Amino acid sequence: MGRVTNAVASRRRRKRIFKKAKGFVGDRKNHLRLTSDAVMRAMAFNYRHRKHNKRNFRRLWITRIGIASRLHGISYSRLIDGLNKAKCELNRKMLADLAVNDPSGFLAVVGVAKEALA
Repeated sequence: MGRVTNAVASRRRRKRIFKKAKGFVGDRKNHLRLTSDAVMRAMAFNYRHRKHNKRNFRRLWITRIGIASRLHGISYSRLIDGLNKAKCELNRKMLADLAVNDPSGFLAVVGVAKEALA
């Protein structure tokens, strides 16, 4: 009887790992043992950095809102407090977009926040 190598399944496994290693440099892209280690590490960082991305974007939005609100004579925390009291449901992403792309619209939002605080 002939030797059974399970060639189709093992090749499929290798191809799946090598496909994920596309763009890797050196032996990390074409040697199975090194590639599988590199891919596992990359996938772990990928998961972790998706969480970091959310944090970084929120920080960016808060910075943009803070700068734009200071230009209109109100601090970031007072602006957010005023918007909460006015039951305004604009999130920080939308506020930051308004601050950058539509200053007159952002000024109207600041006016709503100031009215709610007064």
